[in-house]
Amino acid sequence: MYGWIWRHLPGNAWVRAFISLVLVLGVVYVLFQYVFPWAEPLLPFGDVTVDGASADTGAGGERGAAR
Repeated sequence: MYGWIWRHLPGNAWVRAFISLVLVLGVVYVLFQYVFPWAEPLLPFGDVTVDGASADTGAGGERGAAR
């Protein structure tokens, strides 16, 4: 597929490389501005399994021992 795109771009190798870079940057921009924000609510990143109750334990295993 990349070979097909490369063959259909106009110009010599430097122009094709520049156009390819612009195309890649355009795809990354569209992904970050539109696709990822749209898909973020559909993904389970907010469903964590770590319990917050054990977050305050110190190195000795006692609650508040690090104070």
